[in-house]
Amino acid sequence: MKGVSGKITLALNKGAILTCADNSGAKELQIIAVRSYKGRKRTQHRAGVAGLVWCRIYKGDEKVRHQIFQAVIIRQKKEYKRPNGMRIAFEDNAAIVVDEKFMPKGTLIKGPVAKEAVERFPQIAKLAAFIA
Repeated sequence: MKGVSGKITLALNKGAILTCADNSGAKELQIIAVRSYKGRKRTQHRAGVAGLVWCRIYKGDEKVRHQIFQAVIIRQKKEYKRPNGMRIAFEDNAAIVVDEKFMPKGTLIKGPVAKEAVERFPQIAKLAAFIA
């Protein structure tokens, strides 16, 4: 995992519901943990764009429902700032399901993908239709 350029606002708490933007069989994901989160003592873990989280499948196919997977956040509603001063915000909070080697489980990604997520996880760029 590479570092992310820019100041990403961490806007998604533990327990947040995300839409799944790939065709892995999941419809909605719920964040249960944030990987490598460093914060204050006794505060909830938070994640932002290009963050790696542990999720449980909240809604989806019978085969994958209630299972736990890793996911990469590719969009968030809360705006964040890029190094050039531009502020970016998306219409929804979305993530894609990945495996242990950070390869996407699905074969296509619906909707735009944040440039910061592609910087950190280059495998996502191969499936992305639009990078914003």
